[in-house]
Amino acid sequence: MKWQGKTVGYAITGSHCTIEEVMPQISRFIEEGANVVPIVSNTVQNTDTRFGTSENWLKQLKDITGNDIISTIVGAEPLGPSKLLDVLVIGPCTGTTTSKLANAMTDTPVLMAAKAQMRNGRPLVLAISTNDGLGLNAANIAKLLVTKNIYFVPFGQDNPQQKPNSLVAKMDLIPETCFAALSGTQLQPMIIERFQFA
Repeated sequence: MKWQGKTVGYAITGSHCTIEEVMPQISRFIEEGANVVPIVSNTVQNTDTRFGTSENWLKQLKDITGNDIISTIVGAEPLGPSKLLDVLVIGPCTGTTTSKLANAMTDTPVLMAAKAQMRNGRPLVLAISTNDGLGLNAANIAKLLVTKNIYFVPFGQDNPQQKPNSLVAKMDLIPETCFAALSGTQLQPMIIERFQFA
């Protein structure tokens, strides 16, 4: 299996409508031999929405990965010195997380994990999901696109008629993007057609 012997950090932020879509991708890493370390933002840990309860998402993560969830900044900080993660993916990665990452803010467990990964010069993969990707957040995405060791899951407009600024990654390409990132390669094409007609 291509992930045998590899440790994948999998971080989830609060694009609640997309969380269900990424759970099968986490399972794929496990099925292909990876050890997956789950990490969640404060929003995922504490917010119930119409898409599911925080308790349900946390239980699924723990059940799928078999590992305890990193849910505090203190818990994420040792990822740097330990050099535990071969690759870290943030998926879904919200506009807020994208903005903070691009501007060196570290105030959530996910951002601390990202900082630790970047400290080690290891790949960080972003699967964006933001209503503001072609709005004010476009500048932050552009900054991250040219940042060393950061890779993007291919993304596109998901609903250009009703939400023209919205960008969402093709979540089923997360494992492929991570595998390419391990060899320093950006999976191509990066900008894809992903829209749905209203």
